[in-house]
Amino acid sequence: MCSENQSLELSTTRLKPPIIFKLQNKLLLFLLFIFLIETAEATEYIIEPIPDDQFGVPINGEKMVELQVIEIPYWQFLLWLAIVYISTAFDFLYTRLIFSIAGYKIVNPGNVLDNPSRLSIYTYIKNKPGAYISEIVGNVGLDREHTKYHIKALESQNKIEAYREGGKTRFFENNFAYNEEEMKVISALQNVTNQRIILGILTCKCNTNIALARELRVSRATVSWYIKNLREVGLIIETKKGRNTIYRINHVYEPVVEKHIRHLQDSNN
Repeated sequence: MCSENQSLELSTTRLKPPIIFKLQNKLLLFLLFIFLIETAEATEYIIEPIPDDQFGVPINGEKMVELQVIEIPYWQFLLWLAIVYISTAFDFLYTRLIFSIAGYKIVNPGNVLDNPSRLSIYTYIKNKPGAYISEIVGNVGLDREHTKYHIKALESQNKIEAYREGGKTRFFENNFAYNEEEMKVISALQNVTNQRIILGILTCKCNTNIALARELRVSRATVSWYIKNLREVGLIIETKKGRNTIYRINHVYEPVVEKHIRHLQDSNN
């Protein structure tokens, strides 16, 4: 009997919290409903037009204040407008003067390359499109933070643009010389192994995994890893021929690949 009472008490205890929560929720909903009704009544307005003969007359005893209208000549309006423009220009020139006295210089498209370090970074990116920041740091003689600062300044003035793919950010001269396809191809060709794989496939010298592994003197797994990356960016297409997988250059990128492979060969020679 005692055990039955205990079990009944336990079951009753378990049932109490849900019931209380339901009552609380219902009470909250009821209070919210009352609040919304009261708010709706408090914010209910009836808008009626005022008769012409009662214009400016208070309806419920409000205090009416008549605004004073001051008329000014048109020439005076133009004068005030000119003063506003002149003061704005003066504020701008004054700000520039303060920066100049403090040793700062406002960067604009006309002077962004006046800084020797910035010019060095820009020249490197121009001569080697697709360079990434670690490569730039190692070649211009600046630390990483200063390099990032100057790159940001060059980007803000549209001198260079960033191309992000494969976890790396590469930089190109922003003179509309490179479209999306070219930036993708140039970025891929920055890697020597990618160059050799693409060249082998392009010339049909070796367009299978085993042939590429033999030509590059690397393992087939290594070739598969590079092919996978090139396939993911859309440069390589695979086709099955019996048991073999044949690689070929995506026809969309083939003219661009040929152009830049030839450029790399000429520069190496």
